[in-house]
Amino acid sequence: MADWIGAAEAAERLGVKPATLYSYVSRGVLRRRHAAGGRGSLFDPGEVEALARRGRPRREPGLGEFVIESGLTEIAGDRLRFRGLDAAQLAVTRGFEDVATLLWTGSWASTGPWQAAADAVRAGAAAQSALPAGTLPLERLQVIVPALAAADPLRLHLDPPAVVAAARSIIAGMVDCLPVARPAGGAPPADDSIAGRLWPRLCPRRPTPRLLGALRAALVLLADHELAASTLAARVAASVRAGPYAVVATGLGALGGALHGGASLAAESMLSAARGPEDAPRVVGELLRRGERIPGFGHFVYQSGDPRAAALLALIRRAAPASVRLAVADAVLAEVRSRSLPEPNIDFALAVLVGVAGMITGSGEAVFAVARTAGWLAHALEEYARHTPLRPRALYTGPPPREEGIPV
Repeated sequence: MADWIGAAEAAERLGVKPATLYSYVSRGVLRRRHAAGGRGSLFDPGEVEALARRGRPRREPGLGEFVIESGLTEIAGDRLRFRGLDAAQLAVTRGFEDVATLLWTGSWASTGPWQAAADAVRAGAAAQSALPAGTLPLERLQVIVPALAAADPLRLHLDPPAVVAAARSIIAGMVDCLPVARPAGGAPPADDSIAGRLWPRLCPRRPTPRLLGALRAALVLLADHELAASTLAARVAASVRAGPYAVVATGLGALGGALHGGASLAAESMLSAARGPEDAPRVVGELLRRGERIPGFGHFVYQSGDPRAAALLALIRRAAPASVRLAVADAVLAEVRSRSLPEPNIDFALAVLVGVAGMITGSGEAVFAVARTAGWLAHALEEYARHTPLRPRALYTGPPPREEGIPV
């Protein structure tokens, strides 16, 4: 290990920029190892020299390839790891608060309450209460976060302890400002954890211990996912010194896209369209006849199946094996597989949890948003330490230069 070289030296020997070097890693051209303590990357000098002799791979980083070095999350071989620890294992052994703290600080030790200030909660609750009755939870969260920011006089402090304290307050405030889902009101939380406080905001029923455990696991599994679209947007905002609340607001704006967190809402609609398992062929067939993709299936990153979906679906099966909504989900899953379509992803598993638990419409997006806030702020902490704005360049494809007023 002592003979391995750092990223800067490897890039210099190859005559490429660091971004190009890391694109070689992502494409399997070069291997890397993490330096002691997770600080930076190391490269085999023999591999670097061999690549230098062969010349650069023909394909340079293409449009859409944007490589950023991060010590938070690794996706490799259809496995997801947070700071080197398997996320699926963490989902059944650790709480969401533990995993969020691990992402933020690199340790399990949490110092401080998960509680927003009373005036901040009042501001956030009042802001979302002005929205129409049918407003989805994610849309409420998009209003809550700016209200929380307005009530925090320290919102622009960017030193790490202040950001971590703000992160706990933001997540707690997002949850505590949502309206209670129980029609009669007064649904007490199952416990004081984020999962326990989130449940009554999304579900009018009291949770069983196993279903609450499935929600807790979902929060862990969704806490981060490398440079997904919302995380990249949040990270760019942090790179220009946007504060933690602005970073979260940026992530929430991107999260609702139909090809990102919004996919769970589409999967909810698909599953709710089937009255029972016998309806699964009709529901899937109608989507395919309209030329639509089956929501909640396939993933850009995972080739053999989303490990988060497998982990969450297993917990839901143990929690409610006799659920009619689980039977519907299994029938849809069987129908999709019979057509040799891709495997389910976390959006499908979230939609199954929503249906089995009896949560309100759009709950999957809300779970996604609360969970991923932890990841957005972990990436923000990395960017605050870098002090360098993220500024990709565009490849111009418009008309050629011409003189004003001269016809072309």
